[in-house]
Parts: sequence; C-alpha cells; structure tokens
Amino acid sequence: MSFALSMSLFIVAGLCEIGGGYLVWLWFREGKPLGYAAAGAVLLILYGIIPTLQTAHFGRVYAAYGGMFIILSLLWGWGVDSVRPDRFDVVGAAICLIGMAVIMYMPRPSM
Repeated sequence: MSFALSMSLFIVAGLCEIGGGYLVWLWFREGKPLGYAAAGAVLLILYGIIPTLQTAHFGRVYAAYGGMFIILSLLWGWGVDSVRPDRFDVVGAAICLIGMAVIMYMPRPSM
C-alpha cells in the first residue's frame, strides 16, 4: 500500500472517530436531537471499518493510529472549539507523529 493511501485512511478513520464522538457528545451533553447521536454512531461504525483497509496487522495499525488520533484531536479542538494548540501540544504531536512513522512505515527484515 502506498504511503499516501495509508495516511489518507488514517485521516479518514480519525475524522470518523472524532466526528462521531463529537456528535454523540453534542447529543448527550448539549441536548441536541437524537439524530446527532444516530449520525455519530454511523461515523463510529465507519471508524471501525476503515482501519481494516490498512495492510499491516491489527496491533501495528491501531498503535500507529493513536498518533494520528492525537494530532487530529488537537486540530479538531482548534478548528471546531477554537482552542489553539500551545507549543507543548505541538511538540507532543510531533513526537507522536514520529512514533507513528516508526511503528507503521519503517522497513522490517523479511522473516
């Protein structure tokens, strides 16, 4: 699988998870209509499916996805809740991105 496709899958999965969770949050915590929860549930189901399209094994995909989730969560908070990441958020996110790249994309010897 190409790097671009793999990263795209991570991003789409992250947006489904965060967006789905956010819609459920709005329904449960802010009294939005039940349709918000239903739409959120659909997105969360899609989040469960999209990572299966990665070619690596489950543990590696989900470990690497954790780094993407952190970055997307900070960006979501900035874009949706207007909470700008501070320098420590940026440094932490960069460390996570490096960790994600090591876990997911470093060449491994053939066994």
